[in-house]
Amino acid sequence: MHLAKLLVQPGSKLDLSVHDPRDLAGAPPDKPTRLRKLSEISAEIEALQDKLYAGQRHKVLIVLQGMDTAGKDGTIRHVFSAVNPLAVRAKGFRAPAGEEISYDYLWRVHRQVPRRGEIVIFNRSHYEDVLVVRVNGLIDASECARRLRQIREFERMLAETGTTIVKFFLNISREEQGRRLQNRIDDPAKQWKFDPTDLEARSHWNDYMDAYTTALAETSASWAPWYVIPSDSKSTRNLLVSAVLRDQLSALHLEYPQSKLDFKFFRIE
Repeated sequence: MHLAKLLVQPGSKLDLSVHDPRDLAGAPPDKPTRLRKLSEISAEIEALQDKLYAGQRHKVLIVLQGMDTAGKDGTIRHVFSAVNPLAVRAKGFRAPAGEEISYDYLWRVHRQVPRRGEIVIFNRSHYEDVLVVRVNGLIDASECARRLRQIREFERMLAETGTTIVKFFLNISREEQGRRLQNRIDDPAKQWKFDPTDLEARSHWNDYMDAYTTALAETSASWAPWYVIPSDSKSTRNLLVSAVLRDQLSALHLEYPQSKLDFKFFRIE
């Protein structure tokens, strides 16, 4: 698979329009083969995560962003179906409320970052504070630039204190989003997912693409890279995210910790 082409190169200009949401990025062309490959990579992730949890040294933060229906929930469900739930935690971020409003915008996020041995998945994240608020005119250009700088430094601090950060923009086309939204309206089993406010965000599609382009270009760094994942195909999306995550975990050279016990003295009767 061509994972390198999905990476937003730090310091480079980004044009999301050249990232085709239908691209396979080297994934198998047929769905059964993609599902089989996903199962194989999931087993590798499970083994790596077991070492991560046992070692209690590394921390892993995964950020999922994308337009409505891009598949953040589905990615979590399929990519992490085989891992030990004791060491994986998903956290979703909605509009701040209650106590959260009294603090800076990163306060609630910092409280949820992973501890040693843990993988945490952010379903939406601190990036909402340079996306939704920008599109809705709640912050101006100078405040947006200030927040992007703060986010870069926040993520650098996390990385320098032992957190591996991997960020995925689930890139869905407007046409595919329309089909998925209509399916939610038509299918009684999915109507609970439909929120009329999704249509409001859809009406500002180009503004959101501009906001994402700026956010990804300004905050993709060696310590916190962004990957643009083609997401019109759910099985392709899941496979590519899994492959990137597998490679990131492998790069940590995880090993089980060495026990200090002398096991020759232990015999089970």
